[in-house]
Amino acid sequence: MNVFKQALADGQPQIGLWQALANPYTAEICAGAGFDWLLLDAEHAPNDVPRILSQLQAIANYPVEPVVRPPVGDTTLIKQYLDIGARSLLIPMVEDGEQAEALVRATRYPPDGIRGVGSAIGRASRWNRTPRYLHEAADDICLLLQIETRAGLGALDSIAATAGVDGIFIGPSDLAAALGHLGNPGHPDVQAVIEDAIARIRAAGRAVGILMADQTLARHYLDLGVTFVAVGTDVTILARGAEALAAAFRTGAIATASKAADSY
Repeated sequence: MNVFKQALADGQPQIGLWQALANPYTAEICAGAGFDWLLLDAEHAPNDVPRILSQLQAIANYPVEPVVRPPVGDTTLIKQYLDIGARSLLIPMVEDGEQAEALVRATRYPPDGIRGVGSAIGRASRWNRTPRYLHEAADDICLLLQIETRAGLGALDSIAATAGVDGIFIGPSDLAAALGHLGNPGHPDVQAVIEDAIARIRAAGRAVGILMADQTLARHYLDLGVTFVAVGTDVTILARGAEALAAAFRTGAIATASKAADSY
């Protein structure tokens, strides 16, 4: 059972951490840290299908849900991710209701969708050792769609109304850029748009998600009813921690990064 999907349906907040180091060893370290979900990023991190598989295997024995973000909402990639055992997907750059419907169909077997049937050689079904996998797989799949452009905002209501969509994720960094505030997702204009989107998504009965390393803003989003919040990235934790350690032992150290730079 996908307890992450069930928690979103029940409105229970789920705290996550972004994984961009593209490494099964670091993913396993983070898997035992106490987060509810880990985002395995193949859009902006150097991940491919075999590398995603190795990370799924590394964290499989931990009580944390892996959510995989492909580089694009491509039917073939979605099929591959599902077959290797990803059951929660975050699809970037979704911009209209028709695209949302096509993505839902990509996660369903015929006659409800277009997912290719390859369960006999797929890790997802435990190589056909899972009874009734073909008939029940869709019940376990959690499909999250990412809104991060002006077009996506304009079509937000139709995207959120699409049957089979479990949640809508707001991409603050790309959204800030689209609104003319590149690198500043905390800008009041961006925040106003985000808060309006949160209210609209919740009104449609969908879970809302966001990535925000600024703890004050992250807690604010939770107060607004955002259900799945990623509160940092593995890369940022390593980079800032390494800089702080180096600075503690030498003069003229790298200046501490600004809060705005850590918002992603």
